[in-house]
Amino acid sequence: MLDDDERLARQEAFWLIKEFGAEAPLYAAMKAEKAIEQKDFGRCARWKRILEILADSKPAASVQFKSAGAKSAVSKY
Repeated sequence: MLDDDERLARQEAFWLIKEFGAEAPLYAAMKAEKAIEQKDFGRCARWKRILEILADSKPAASVQFKSAGAKSAVSKY
């Protein structure tokens, strides 16, 4: 069972993917950097966890995009 912090981090990560697509990790990294600048290390840890979730979910998403791209390339020729 996930604790509330983990559940919220996963929700945030998947919202970022929906909202920003491939740029979601960049957005999360900028938020983590901003938290460090403000010396809010708890918030930084949260954004770092979101980055980890995004990194874990990225291979599955890239496989889907590659296979979709391959199909469209085949249909062009």
